[in-house]
Amino acid sequence: MIELPVGDRPINLTQVLKLAGWADNGGMAKAMIADGLVRVNGEVELRKRRQMAAGDTVQLDIEDGPPALRLV
Repeated sequence: MIELPVGDRPINLTQVLKLAGWADNGGMAKAMIADGLVRVNGEVELRKRRQMAAGDTVQLDIEDGPPALRLV
């Protein structure tokens, strides 16, 4: 699992996907979420604006996808 520093600032799921380099832009991040490819804390997440916090984990639900992230 890779640690992704986000600090104390508010950050939403689309921003996390872009910051991690998993999505090139907001449209791509939103499409990944809408397609059910993103899991937050082990559950499929469909809310694009879900607010994230330190301790949350994010992973892509695709074969041979990147390792999971833990926000710190």
